Amino acid sequence: MATLATPNGYTLDNTGKRVVVDPVTRIEGHMRCEVNLDSNNVIRNAVSTGTMWRGLEVILKGRDPRDAWAFTQRICGVCTGTHALTSVRAVENALGIEIPENANSIRNIMQLSLQVHDHLVHFYHLHALDWVNPVNALKADPKATSELQQMVSPAHPNSSPGYFRDIQTRLKKFVESGQLGPFKNGYWTNPAYLLPPEADLMAVTHYLEALDFQKEIMTVRTIFGGKDIHPNWLVGGVPCAINIDGDMAAGAPVNMTSLNYVRKITDKCINFVKNVYVPDVIAIGKFYKTWLYGGGIANKSLMAYGDIPDRANDYSPENLMMPHGAIVDGKLTDIHPVDLTDPEQIQEFVPHSWYKYPDESKGLHPWDGITEPHYELGPKAKGTSTRIEELDEGAKYSWIKAPRWRGHAMEVGPLARYIIGYQQGRKDIQEQVDGCLSALGLPMEAMFSTLGRTAARALEAQWAAEKQAYFLDKLITNVKNGDTATANTAKFDPKTWPDEVKGVGFTEAPRGALAHWIRIKGGKIENYQCVVPTTWNGTPRDNEGNIGAFEASLLDTKVERAEEPVEILRTLHSFDPCLACSTHVMGPDGQELAEVKVR
Repeated sequence: MATLATPNGYTLDNTGKRVVVDPVTRIEGHMRCEVNLDSNNVIRNAVSTGTMWRGLEVILKGRDPRDAWAFTQRICGVCTGTHALTSVRAVENALGIEIPENANSIRNIMQLSLQVHDHLVHFYHLHALDWVNPVNALKADPKATSELQQMVSPAHPNSSPGYFRDIQTRLKKFVESGQLGPFKNGYWTNPAYLLPPEADLMAVTHYLEALDFQKEIMTVRTIFGGKDIHPNWLVGGVPCAINIDGDMAAGAPVNMTSLNYVRKITDKCINFVKNVYVPDVIAIGKFYKTWLYGGGIANKSLMAYGDIPDRANDYSPENLMMPHGAIVDGKLTDIHPVDLTDPEQIQEFVPHSWYKYPDESKGLHPWDGITEPHYELGPKAKGTSTRIEELDEGAKYSWIKAPRWRGHAMEVGPLARYIIGYQQGRKDIQEQVDGCLSALGLPMEAMFSTLGRTAARALEAQWAAEKQAYFLDKLITNVKNGDTATANTAKFDPKTWPDEVKGVGFTEAPRGALAHWIRIKGGKIENYQCVVPTTWNGTPRDNEGNIGAFEASLLDTKVERAEEPVEILRTLHSFDPCLACSTHVMGPDGQELAEVKVR
């Protein structure tokens, strides 16, 4: 390829040193990344690959649409329930089913609980190690760490020197035992890590606190959904009865006891995000505020479908609490409406994906989507089909399709939602963003970066925790007023359905815009297509050569050490990639789990 200019404004050059990271870990699913470095170790070309085929669309054909949620929910083992919510909305849209207000509030509480939970887990357990060096925490002065904690967040109760000394001792024993666990494969001597020991110790401490707290957050979804990580859902509402004076033994999982427990967890979420998560991101950001790589297409093309309907059955942008719209060509103040039913707006292409279309020069709207796998390596690829050494980006190279909105590759996720909301004049979002940037001493342009993407996720976690309390209040008030309905089963029987219908359901998953499209014929699923957030962000190139958010975000990034490319991981992890969601990279102690090749 040598040097190539893409239509969406990037210059690629694959003649330099090739660095391969396979697999990219600390994400959900399987991913491979290849980049080319110039003589100054700056990334000039990037190739992002989804290395596992999902296949749920094929499995769903011919099945009962009322059961689709149970299958699609298994797409992901991290974003619990969000695919199920999208699926029941798709079926309800197709069949014209309206849900009760209580069901809307409960669905929103579960979805907002997921947002908080997923963002916390992402930062502390999947992404923080790109910024934080846990081994360096052993050098910290616990007294100085305590002083730092009290300066960063004086409201956090766990801040004494003794507390941090105990954590440091625990960490030291862990390191000396030779069982570093999640810290094992880190590049801990890399100069790309910028935090002083005290900040590292504070962050590692909160890593452990968040690990304990996440077990409590998931109980909210257990109460309303019966279990987690894959709670129960229902076309027409939610599958849980309400009896305000009853108890679980009487078959009423939603009662005052359980609602008071949800209140307790909701309050804890608000406090933890406000006093730990957001302050940590700002504190770490202050040390990295000159490292503003990773913007990619964020300042050019962003999209959000919107979510969290205030009133049931109204999915108009005005009723959605999460922002809706699309920004293209860098015109931030020009926000376009997104219509998921319009075949001219959303199409998926496959010229560089391991799928086959009858005519690969054209994209397909998801209602007409085809999921036919076709795995083959390009003529310039190196290695074999089962042991790839280097991919041919001029051919097919990913199991991810290439979705486009009016021909544009888009970034989706918390950053997209927050930029769109900010430009729409959403005061709640503007106050959060302005406050964060002021604390960091950075201009608005800094949001278009890896650091900005990470900050937007933290701010959204705070927003979601507070909105969770709003819908809990709404639910309790509605029930006290005598409304205990949680499901509408008037159209649950297939005998009431038209012979042939189609629908679309959408949500804003933690990672971004998510939608499912369904065609129902004769009471069975004729076609089902999911376009998930990582399909948008991790897209390979399209027919025109446009690159997507993952690939674009890596360009022009300086890598300190080619053999330890923490900068690649830092930026990719900021998207919280979710590629397959049913298998994970695991191995016994001592087994090599990741390999970096430099040629």
